[in-house]
Amino acid sequence: MPKPLRAAAAVLLLATAVTGAPAARAAEPVVSYADVLDLHGVPGAADPGDLNRINVFADQGAWHAYALPAANDPSSYGGFTGPLHIAQEYPWWLSREFSRIQLTDHGRPLDLAAGGVPELTSLPGLLRQRYRLGGGLRLTLELRFTDNRTSLVQATVENHGSERRELAVSWTGTLLRPDAEPMHSAPALSATDRGVAVGFAKVRSTWDYLTDGTEHFEVAHDQPVRTSVDGDSYRTDLAAPLALRPGGGQTLGWAESYTFTAAEQARERAAVAELLRHPQQAVAATDRRWRGYVVAATDGVPAARRRLAVKAVQTLVTNWRSAAGELKHDGITPSISYKWFTGGFWAWDTWKQAVGTARFDPALAQSQIRSVFDHQVRPGAADRPQDAGMIPDCVFYNDPEHGGGNWNERNSKPPLAAWSVWQVFQRSGDTGFLRELYPELVAYQQWWGRARDHDGNGLAEYGATVDPANGSPEDVRQAAAWESGMDNAPRFDAALGAATVQNHDASGALVGYSLGQESVDLNSYLAADRRYLAKIADRLGLHADAARWGAAAEQLASAVRTRMYDPATEWFYDTALGTGAPLTGRGRGIEGVIPLWTGVASKEQAAAVSSRLADPAEFGTPVPFPTVAKSSPYFSAQAYWRGPVWLDQAYFALAGLRRYGYDRQAATLTDRLLADAGGLAGSGPIMENYDPVTGQALNSTNFSWSAALLLPLVADH
Repeated sequence: MPKPLRAAAAVLLLATAVTGAPAARAAEPVVSYADVLDLHGVPGAADPGDLNRINVFADQGAWHAYALPAANDPSSYGGFTGPLHIAQEYPWWLSREFSRIQLTDHGRPLDLAAGGVPELTSLPGLLRQRYRLGGGLRLTLELRFTDNRTSLVQATVENHGSERRELAVSWTGTLLRPDAEPMHSAPALSATDRGVAVGFAKVRSTWDYLTDGTEHFEVAHDQPVRTSVDGDSYRTDLAAPLALRPGGGQTLGWAESYTFTAAEQARERAAVAELLRHPQQAVAATDRRWRGYVVAATDGVPAARRRLAVKAVQTLVTNWRSAAGELKHDGITPSISYKWFTGGFWAWDTWKQAVGTARFDPALAQSQIRSVFDHQVRPGAADRPQDAGMIPDCVFYNDPEHGGGNWNERNSKPPLAAWSVWQVFQRSGDTGFLRELYPELVAYQQWWGRARDHDGNGLAEYGATVDPANGSPEDVRQAAAWESGMDNAPRFDAALGAATVQNHDASGALVGYSLGQESVDLNSYLAADRRYLAKIADRLGLHADAARWGAAAEQLASAVRTRMYDPATEWFYDTALGTGAPLTGRGRGIEGVIPLWTGVASKEQAAAVSSRLADPAEFGTPVPFPTVAKSSPYFSAQAYWRGPVWLDQAYFALAGLRRYGYDRQAATLTDRLLADAGGLAGSGPIMENYDPVTGQALNSTNFSWSAALLLPLVADH
């Protein structure tokens, strides 16, 4: 029988799910965080394009996601938009709304728009729809994720009238097929004894759609149903009518699962059977977890910034992908909304994302870090033994041996790993995590010194690996620029003199490449990571190691202070290999603030840099912290790393200012950044970057490292 409505579950309150949460904060209604992100919309085609403009919600690391109907589109009422499913590495819409409910009264379909525009709301951890159907009938739909492969939808029908009602219930859905073959023929509908399923044929289209032929999407109902399939459409009918006494209500539930392998499918069917027997346990656990997220993420955050903090959490959780394929631990992708950022984990994104995630879920933060260290090059590796210790740029569901085109070992990414591990430890207190990661962090630091110091002078360069894809000098220069994370920054322009050199081992064998410049951000990061290695070693009782790392950190910090700062222009720059001259001709870049963030700069240098950060003609633009100074001839407000504001660099700049005592300046710039970066203050998505002059939102929506570093940023006040 359908489950009776439980009125006690009608209101969710933030409970003391986090130890020590203030009582006043613990009683804050979840409704305070309704619609922190606009999740409304309905797709018109299976292919969302390179950038999906419909923001979606996922949870628990699931590989499928949903949105809410569009308020102005009654044809979409009664179903949750989607799902958007990830074909291993690429997002595709499976349907406009795969499970659209219809209630019928004595053969007459009830109009879901009869009561006007319904309440279509997202709340922390769930999507909700509420309809007034006339005659005292009300319908509420709620969607939550209950594990990393399944979402639970509950439909509660209430009778507020004075007469008994008996309703027929049905669900309908239609596939959205990709336009082109072989993707077009991949999905196939079939009826099951508990609902409906979609199987997927094997397609190995490297740059668009990847399936193994074992992927499976299935809807299972908690009540007996009958399903018929007609081509790309289906209809499921509840076997018995829904009886509603006056003042009563009934709840129907169904699970929607997306799995990759036959083993996953079998496990999930068993889990779904249990879920549908005891749904309230799963609902309570999900709500409790999200209450904890909200309390933790907003702890110490001014009231005016708390909705932004919750939006950051929602962004990170939606981009959470669980272990699958070659991804051995849960991690967070840069964005489910951008085609090329959906199916893999990037190294330096992970370092930053873990720091933000640790504020509300330290275990997930630890898992993220493990997800990239899983693929650290080991000693004696058959394909690149010279790179033992290296962390690849990015890893995906498919490695190159299994048809993956996005996996990249042509370069690494900036070394923020020890900082990230230490910050996560500060939240978790898990000394075992430090012990587990310490040898791998040491190997990573040693790789930089061994593979990226061309002249052996102690200052490292960004570079590239010996890799088939690094076949030409331009390929190598491109990979080296990628290694910096600032792909097209002017300092890496070939036209401005950026070039590469070969690195050889003692036997004369080629072991990699370096740019012909020593980078100030790289060496500042390395100095900071050595300091964090010293902290970790000391915590583990390795006091000799701690002393050694501390001395190495100070030696490198001194080199940055004395050799990479130009007093005439009052800024830090990359320096030329050979001469050591600062490359001032390529203009001031935001990388010059990293010595402040890492504590490498002297007080006098920090004072000079802080004045540039406040100057409207330099970095004090309407939305502060452009990646290239506005005064530079190479400044371009919307050209990726040649002008736009990136929130990670803004965070580094603000934290650097605070480190040297410029708290008031930091507070003023923070307020301006949060107020004028497009969409941050409202329900718009958190973006990859922003125009520093107009504040226009740019490039990928729902960007993870922006969300992650907003969490500490909004708490600093």
